[in-house]
Amino acid sequence: MDKQNMIDVEVAYALPDEQLILNIQVAVGTSVFDAAKQSGIEQRFDGLCVDDTPMGIFGKAVRKPKEEIIKAGQRVEIYRPLTIDPKQARANRAAKAAAKKAAS
Repeated sequence: MDKQNMIDVEVAYALPDEQLILNIQVAVGTSVFDAAKQSGIEQRFDGLCVDDTPMGIFGKAVRKPKEEIIKAGQRVEIYRPLTIDPKQARANRAAKAAAKKAAS
């Protein structure tokens, strides 16, 4: 492929104890999803399948990664499923802080 039609992007994925950011080149007009697939990141992490995995660009969720076109210099982020609802996590922290305050 002609180098003039290629752009540099990053693809990132992280586990609690491991993270990986791959620098790759893709053709102009490549979707966020296709960039993730082309990176080969699925082969680096057991059980990772990007087919229906939420993705974002620089921390902002992309609603339709198969349609959103990535631009030069952007980073595709592949998100893990949440283990706890963020509202519940905040409630748990508030309850813990209240219990600690009451105990002192």
